Amino acid sequence: MKYSTVIFDWDGTVVDSTYVIVDAIKKASRELGLEEPTTQKASWVIGLSLPKALLEVVPGLDETRLQAFIDAYRKYYFSADPDLKLFDGVLPMIQRLREQGLMTAVATGKSRFGLDCALANHGIANLFDVTKTADQTQSKPSPVMLQEIFDELMVQPDECVMIGDTSHDILMARNAGCDSIAVTYGAHTLREISQAEPSYIVNHVGELEHLLSRHTKKRSE
Repeated sequence: MKYSTVIFDWDGTVVDSTYVIVDAIKKASRELGLEEPTTQKASWVIGLSLPKALLEVVPGLDETRLQAFIDAYRKYYFSADPDLKLFDGVLPMIQRLREQGLMTAVATGKSRFGLDCALANHGIANLFDVTKTADQTQSKPSPVMLQEIFDELMVQPDECVMIGDTSHDILMARNAGCDSIAVTYGAHTLREISQAEPSYIVNHVGELEHLLSRHTKKRSE
């Protein structure tokens, strides 16, 4: 298969932010006097729309305290957000994809505000043809986020590949009818992402770029 369009998840795939998200959830839990979720449970929410996911993983959290929790979470997360780093090799890889004429996109569980802040912090908004966030459309694993990207870029599902670090990313790709690449350096364990049956699994950015070099094509080809 040759792909003309490469779609990236953000947290845990492009940016090394898993530990900050988990830490912010735990700190918000303590601030509101709630039981802290385990690291594994807190990591599970990464990639999903935050409000829905938090209700599932934070013990004792309910709708009446949800907004207060989200406010506390964002306070802790955004205090660290400017210091977050891209995974080594990700930026030059995306730049090379662009130079080769491929289209690139982001499909993330972040909010539009959160993604725009992150893109501005790293100065890379111009590297993506389109970006979609969970508060603009339906949350993963619904296929709608990817379907909207397909429509905007005027591409077919079989021309696209979704890259992500969670089972939510992989299931979204399956539901949308496109291939997927799971990276093992992010939020979910190898077992969790393997159960979602990705098209490919890679362990580091170098391996990801090598795989993409074999399976991508220029738009003009």
